[in-house]
Order: sequence, then structure tokens, then C-alpha cells
Amino acid sequence: MEPTPPERRTSAQAPPRLSIVIPAYNESARIEAALSSVLAWLASCPWESEVLVIDDGSADNTSAIVHRWMASRPSLHLIRNPGNRGKGYSVRNGLLQATGEIVLFSDADLSAPIEEAQRLIDAIDGGADVAIGSRWLDKQRQTIHQPLYRRFFGRCFNWVTRKVMGLPFKDTQCGFKAFRRNAAQTIFRLQTIERWGFDPEILFIARKLRYIIVEVPVTWGHDERSRISYLRDGMQMLKEMGQIRSNSLRGRYDQAIAALKDTSEMVTPPVERDNSTPSVRARPGQV
Repeated sequence: MEPTPPERRTSAQAPPRLSIVIPAYNESARIEAALSSVLAWLASCPWESEVLVIDDGSADNTSAIVHRWMASRPSLHLIRNPGNRGKGYSVRNGLLQATGEIVLFSDADLSAPIEEAQRLIDAIDGGADVAIGSRWLDKQRQTIHQPLYRRFFGRCFNWVTRKVMGLPFKDTQCGFKAFRRNAAQTIFRLQTIERWGFDPEILFIARKLRYIIVEVPVTWGHDERSRISYLRDGMQMLKEMGQIRSNSLRGRYDQAIAALKDTSEMVTPPVERDNSTPSVRARPGQV
């Protein structure tokens, strides 16, 4: 029997406890290991859950791999972006489609092991509206350290975000964050940055909305296959921070916040989830 798409649940069907969103762009080398870890951990949890993989216009067989897993995992869904739009767009697309009471996004490399999600969930259960994973609150939890140059640029970028945007957090860029669903529905409708610089913006918006944000130390290991370029992407993120600051000074966030109505019962217009037959056939012995 085909599972009921989360966006079509009736009032008699309780929403899942947790939604995990995984943005993916050309992740054929990592997505299978990520799905194996995430789904195994969720299977050990005592509550209902769903996993949404957001394909950001991949040119490899990322989607075909997800399709193979979907055949036997009804809680796994694939959503395709309209082309390559960026990580920020992917996260927003996934979290607005997610139906869990708590919605969480994680990078496909699982630099923070999925088991660390429990730490974010505990923070939400403890009263937080937003829980953000941090690599710097407890350095001893880092299993594989970044190269020195990455640490240097990362610290410089974080210093700028603290000074320019008034964000008090030690780590704004960790790709491991969780939200109460109603908070996510509000924050991500106000998001304007679609690429790497979206993290500071959503935290900036959350603070303007006076949401309770808790920074949580998580175990984390650097993945050498990380695609971010601190020179190219760092310059773009600085430009985007200027855009965020300009939006704020011009009152655009305040105007957008005032225009929003109660979102507690808000449902994102359904996106057609990709359940078609994959174009790449599974190789013998694969899931």
C-alpha cells in the first residue's frame, strides 16, 4: 500500500515526531552511506519519522540511488528542485514540506553523526524553538579537525557575522540545525538567501522573531570532500551578509513579519514528490 504523502495527511493522522531533511547536489558518492546511517538510527527510535532528500539539480545518479532505497522505505521521500538553486533553497524547500513536530536538516556527509540529532531534539524538548549544532562549544568533540587554513577562514567569517549581524553564536555555519515546525514555517518563509550564506540569515530572522535559540555542542568530523571554497564562497557569503543587513535597515524583514498571519496550521502547497521509475537501473547487489 502506497504511504500517504505527508502533505496530504488528514487531521486523524498524527504528524511524525521528526522530519530529517538532507540537501543533496551530486552526492552519489555519499548519499547511500548517509541514508543507511539515518534510516538505521530512526529505526531504533520509538517514534514516527520521515526523511526528505532534496535533489538540487544533480547531474549524477543521486536521485536513482534514493529511488532504490525508497522502494523498501516508505518514510523516505525525494523532492527535486527546479534546477540547481543552492543549499539555502534546498533546505527551505525541504523544511517547508516537512510535516514533523520537529524538523531538522543535516548535510549529506554526516560530519555530525546522525545520533547527535538527539542532542538537538533534547534542546527543543527543553524549550528551545531553534537548536543549532556547534563545532566550537566543545572542541574535544571534534573527531577529525579541519585543516588550519579552513579553521582560520571559518573563525574570521564567524567573527564578522558576530560583529556585522550581532549574532552571539560561536558557530553559525554548522550544517546541523533543528526547529519546532511552527518556528520553521515562519523563519523559512522570510528567508531570502538561497546559497551558502543562508545560515546567518535564518538565525538573524529567528532572533528578530524572539525565538529561543540554543547552541548545542555536537560531535563532528571534517570531511575532506567538502565543496565549499573559503575564498570564492566566503566572498559571496560576505556579500550576502551585506544584503541581509541592508534588508534589515530598510525594514524589509519587519514588513514581511507584519504581513505573516498565524502559521500554526499553515500547510505548504504540495510539491509533487518524485516517485517515478529511476532512469538509472540498480546494479546487482545494491539496495
